[in-house]
Amino acid sequence: MDTRKLGGIEVSEICLGTMTFGKDTGRDEAFAQMDRALDAGITFFDTAEMYPVNPAVAETYGQTEQVIGAWLVDRGTRDRVRIATKISGPNGGHSRGGQGFEPGNIAAAVDGSLGRLGTDRIDLYQLHWPKRGSYAFRQNWGFDPRGTSKARVEDHMDGILTAMKDIVAAGKVREFGLSNESAWGTMAWLAAADRTGGPRVVSVQNEYGPLYRMYDTDMAEVGQKENVTLLAYSPLAAGLISGKYAGGTLPPGSRAANDVMRDGPGDLGGRRTARADQAVAAWHETARGLGLDPIHMAIAFIRQRPFPAIPIIGATHLDQLDHLIAGLDLRLDAEADKAIDAFHRAHPLPY
Repeated sequence: MDTRKLGGIEVSEICLGTMTFGKDTGRDEAFAQMDRALDAGITFFDTAEMYPVNPAVAETYGQTEQVIGAWLVDRGTRDRVRIATKISGPNGGHSRGGQGFEPGNIAAAVDGSLGRLGTDRIDLYQLHWPKRGSYAFRQNWGFDPRGTSKARVEDHMDGILTAMKDIVAAGKVREFGLSNESAWGTMAWLAAADRTGGPRVVSVQNEYGPLYRMYDTDMAEVGQKENVTLLAYSPLAAGLISGKYAGGTLPPGSRAANDVMRDGPGDLGGRRTARADQAVAAWHETARGLGLDPIHMAIAFIRQRPFPAIPIIGATHLDQLDHLIAGLDLRLDAEADKAIDAFHRAHPLPY
């Protein structure tokens, strides 16, 4: 497995996502997945204080970090892996009583994650979503940036990075990243680092994949010019690209089925649309024409973008992870690139 630098840390070019650990993925299964990932050379694991999901609820807050921490102790693997976690933005009560991140509480949140992970350091600490709001999670359709003034946002950023400077100096966090962030926000955080001497942004964890390519324009340029790596979550559109939901199918135990069982809409966070079904069918047709597996093709596509990018792969069950790992040697040629470009022009932003 090749590696990539995120600031001063070296991580594998594939990241293991863990958001189901402790809920849909039990402890033993989670241990097996982390073992399998490490055996495959994946040494970069991503989690968050609010995990497991979906949904995030106060009763399960922090359980994914606890599962990872137990594995680190049981396997003695802390020095072999890099751990990324995230602090929640303002929320409805599932994380720290609804608190987001403020200069006065971020140190305590770091300590909470360290305790659950059973470690003395977090390799990459990320802001899960901006305090000022975000156009992520399908909010782009009605996004309105007028809710906060530039001065208030910059004051908040300066306060966070001043606090983070002390946390980094204490050795509790090595590198700093963002999530669900915009081009303006990323550049504003970089400017705040220059003003305060706080940690510089090394990564931004945004949704990205063949069906959701909002990162391709302004954020791609920020990433390439500022050496900020995209950590691409939902590369398979929450499982849509597998084709398992074709024709309205709702497989038992799937993410969409579990959402329905929990009284949710079962629409995979707004991803299950008629246009998305058409796009998935077209993606499979494109893959067949190239003689490729559609899931493997999606992950390879992200790895070969013209900006720094690391796909986050995740699975509820071990066999799903095995299938993902089996395709990690795939490299797309010029014919595949051309076919994917044609697919994207025909099916832009299908949800």
